[in-house]
Amino acid sequence: MIVLQGLPRTVKQVIVPPIKCQGIKTKLVKFILGNISWNGKGRWIEPFLGSGVVLFNVQPERALVNDINPHIISLYQMIYDGSLSPDEVRKYLTAEGKKLLVNGEDYYYAVRERFNKSGDSLDFIFLNRSCFNGIMRFNSKGEFNVPFCRKPDRFRQAYVTKIVNQISQIRKIMQGKDWEFRVGDWRDVLENVTEDDFVYLDPPYIGRHTDYYQQWSEDDAADLAILARNLPCGFALSMWKENKYRLNPHIAYYWDGLVERTFTHFYHVGSTENLRNSMEEALLIKPGYEAEKIKTTKAAKPVQLTFALHEQAG
Repeated sequence: MIVLQGLPRTVKQVIVPPIKCQGIKTKLVKFILGNISWNGKGRWIEPFLGSGVVLFNVQPERALVNDINPHIISLYQMIYDGSLSPDEVRKYLTAEGKKLLVNGEDYYYAVRERFNKSGDSLDFIFLNRSCFNGIMRFNSKGEFNVPFCRKPDRFRQAYVTKIVNQISQIRKIMQGKDWEFRVGDWRDVLENVTEDDFVYLDPPYIGRHTDYYQQWSEDDAADLAILARNLPCGFALSMWKENKYRLNPHIAYYWDGLVERTFTHFYHVGSTENLRNSMEEALLIKPGYEAEKIKTTKAAKPVQLTFALHEQAG
């Protein structure tokens, strides 16, 4: 008998995905899953999958997930259908890690060049876990262009084990589930949505440099607001609300009338205290799909978030 995993839900231990990207919601998962009301009968739909951290914690029986980045979807599709195993990842990272230790950044850039020709999913994991600051960024040609983290001993045994365990964990979550993975335009995913589905929207944060594969424009943001409001099902949108310097006008202009829940955390993009600032995140929910209101929450300690890489694209 299948037990439907609806929301809201209290998450004790957050499932952390094996890949990182800017805007990852690992620190916000408890907040998101605690504020949405959904019966779990339909599909969990994510047009902007990103790292997949929200999906892996919701663990729906049925899902439709999409991303414009083919490398993310290819990796998760291979784990889902069993064509990439945790043991293969362990052997690969152990062998490649030894080469990185001996040859340093020259080897990192050799793998990067190889990946940009082949798109190999194992190389994608290697680059994502050894690049500068966990950034995921591609140039206009679709080439990964993030520099090396400058740690030749990056793939120590404990680190490899950590990544392999993350893959094993999401593989176990996926088993027996009816999940569909797509690569393409987010608009296509919002077609043929039913009343029982729930759509979670985590687009690039407009004005925050969080896009990692394709530019996100004001027109895209406006289209998303129009399409979301016409959905027959519940939906929720993650968006930054304000920091000490400015308020995001996008929320009031496009998303007025939705239920707003907020979460305050801290981020820093440097090593000193004066670079650490608070950020208020908003979860905007279609009325009728919000959970009973909980007290506005704050992160217990500063969170490392990466919003921009001030380095020329390669």
